[in-house]
Amino acid sequence: MARRYRVFGLEGAPLRKLCGEAIIVKEDSNSRTGSLVEAGPILVPVDFSPDSEAALLWACNYAAHVGADVVVLHVVHDPIEAPGSYRRSEADVMRPMEDVASEMMGQFIEKIGEAHTDLKLDAVATQLVLGIPENRILEVAEKEGASMIVMGSRGRTGLPHLLLGSKAEHVAQRAAIPETIVKPGAEDE
Repeated sequence: MARRYRVFGLEGAPLRKLCGEAIIVKEDSNSRTGSLVEAGPILVPVDFSPDSEAALLWACNYAAHVGADVVVLHVVHDPIEAPGSYRRSEADVMRPMEDVASEMMGQFIEKIGEAHTDLKLDAVATQLVLGIPENRILEVAEKEGASMIVMGSRGRTGLPHLLLGSKAEHVAQRAAIPETIVKPGAEDE
């Protein structure tokens, strides 16, 4: 079954006006026309990067338009390609990764809230889970009854992308619900 993708803007709004990103949406072949959000919350997996920030901003703006809740998810995972990513200071070496990740989540949400006072980030729910990101994102989406997943993209192209793939792409291939992949605009990179 071939997957279809389309460029998406809110109610015909120019994409650059929304948040300054390019947006790609995986369409579910069984979905109805109209709003992509039906009843469940919008799930936004984050890794505290600028790409995740762009995804969260887009999701909050979209949620405000359609009246959906937002769940921000971080999967605690210390990958082989970046070991120690939760060890930001000498004191963090002795702390559990979950504690450091929880602190990072709070700082991430607070930083975005301070920069974008028009967003109601105090209303978003946050979750931290342990595991392999692609698997846990799909599990949480199902458990929460999410109607959409919004993820940032690292924007890899060419051979590295073909060899490594991306978490967003792996989730899109396996997700039973629509996924939006948000790329930050040139001014955000």
